[in-house]
Amino acid sequence: MSGDSVAVGSFLVADYAVFALMLLVSAAVGVYYAWVDRGQESSGDFLTGGRRLTALPVSLSLTASFMSAITVLSNPAEVYRYGANIGYYGLAYALTMVVTSEIFLPVFYRLGITSTYEYLELRFSRATRLLGTVLFIVQTILYTGVVIYAPALALNQVTGMDLWGAVISTGVVCTFYCTMGGLRAVVWTDVFQLGVMVAGFLSVIIRSVVVQGGILPVISDAQDGGRLNFGDFDTNPLRRHTFWTVTIGGTFIWISIYGINQAQVQRYISCKSMTHARLSLYINLVGLWSILLCSVFAGMCLFSVYKKCDPWTAGRVSQPDQLMPYLVMDILGDYPGLPGLFVAAAFSGSLSTVSSSISALAAVTVEDLIKPYTNMSERHFAWTSKGLSLFYGVLCIGMAGLASLMGGALQAVISIFGIIGGPLLGVFTLGVFCPMANSNGALSGLVSGLVMSLWVGIGAQIYPPPPEMSRPLSLTTEGCNITDAESLNWTSGALPQLASITSASHHIHSKSLLADSWYSVSYLYFSPIGTITAVSVGLLVSLLTGGWKRKVESRLTLMKEDTNLYHLFKFVKDKVPRRTGELDLTRCREEKSGSTNLAFHDVQLDLTKCSFPT
Repeated sequence: MSGDSVAVGSFLVADYAVFALMLLVSAAVGVYYAWVDRGQESSGDFLTGGRRLTALPVSLSLTASFMSAITVLSNPAEVYRYGANIGYYGLAYALTMVVTSEIFLPVFYRLGITSTYEYLELRFSRATRLLGTVLFIVQTILYTGVVIYAPALALNQVTGMDLWGAVISTGVVCTFYCTMGGLRAVVWTDVFQLGVMVAGFLSVIIRSVVVQGGILPVISDAQDGGRLNFGDFDTNPLRRHTFWTVTIGGTFIWISIYGINQAQVQRYISCKSMTHARLSLYINLVGLWSILLCSVFAGMCLFSVYKKCDPWTAGRVSQPDQLMPYLVMDILGDYPGLPGLFVAAAFSGSLSTVSSSISALAAVTVEDLIKPYTNMSERHFAWTSKGLSLFYGVLCIGMAGLASLMGGALQAVISIFGIIGGPLLGVFTLGVFCPMANSNGALSGLVSGLVMSLWVGIGAQIYPPPPEMSRPLSLTTEGCNITDAESLNWTSGALPQLASITSASHHIHSKSLLADSWYSVSYLYFSPIGTITAVSVGLLVSLLTGGWKRKVESRLTLMKEDTNLYHLFKFVKDKVPRRTGELDLTRCREEKSGSTNLAFHDVQLDLTKCSFPT
């Protein structure tokens, strides 16, 4: 099977029907909540669901929000090329949920804010709030365009599905239910779309396991091919993926998403109580682990099927993101509807991410850029929020068109999404942890962190790290049944790579001195660099500008009563029995005999006359 070429355009009517059903159900949820909430009078109801959502749907929505089509397509390809050590993201997810629930959630929930950037004005200044809002809007629009376009391109080139038909239909449906139903529609469609994502993964995994003869052969092939590289504990920060880069760098990136990103914070503060909000984060952790496990094992299945004939090297696909759709058409093409289920899974990832982004963009625009400067009624704000959802939906579809012209810059845009999150995390950390931090320090830290992370991020795009740092694993085509036409295809796909290597050799001597050190730092460390720079510069500037004299309201910083750890310690302290008495030796009666010489003083202790604490 791995030696056969898949015909482009083999998407059947049943596959289109499954894909259309997913879009139809998503749109129907929007119509339903538009009808149920037709009497809502405020933008708060539209943007936060009236703060009456429960933990389970919010947790599933949290999981779906940033598990985009890039997760469905790129994570398995990552395992196929570099190994399964991205599984250490599971540890990063756990650390992220603990930090978010113990540090950021209590502060945001107590303040009852709709936009996280409101906090920056309450804690620092309006200028800090506006800068944070603008950075968020820019990164989200760029990221959303990529999330819509990249999977559509990968699926189009393998399945023959119409590219712009897919882009526009998903964008229109997403915009429709965001505009009609508000946050509650977004949350419940996320729940449905997460189910579709898991079903799509399972269809590929189950069929791959059947084709390969069981789970053990898949694991054995991955082991023999060096894909189970969980023992890499190299501390070199230049290495692309090791235990330390994935765990430490991944934790910073995901805290910047779950701790302060509007799309995620808007969900858990819409819960009806702090307990439900915390519970939603921990249930979401199970969802994240499940998706990660599915994507890693799907990558192992991908390698097991194509271990003797790599479609990428053989020129049958033009980029790694097309490997999963290629596998789907290869092993599921004879089962009408199942390729459509996988495509629906990929686009469900896109829909959940884009809907989260549209809702978050509308929220920050209303709360940060309109409300402070206008005096409209709540009803007008509600209609304004709906209009903004429509506007941002159209804008995101437009960004997908722009992404189609950017070519190789797609990965750069995705990197910038993480780069901007690091400095923003640093500013929020300053506000929550450091009472002496002032507005001067916050602005200086944010700008410095942004400059530093952009410097290393853009440098890494200009001077990619050497292969010995990224360490792609070996792939082979020795088992391919290459025909003459396919041989030509392989040649045309291989030549650009050879050209790029030749080109790189000419520029090797003109490389910057920083190219093999600073610019080669693992991309997962871009976010920590921005965060640490923002905190360090922010603290220093704050102290130099009189921040140590500053008095800050306690509600704006983390209080010990906010944390579960404090309440656990208090519970243990109250429940463990303690001895309260004191030993009183003066109440013991001594009977002296013999010499009174103190050096030879004989003492007889009568225990019946002594009292000891019990």
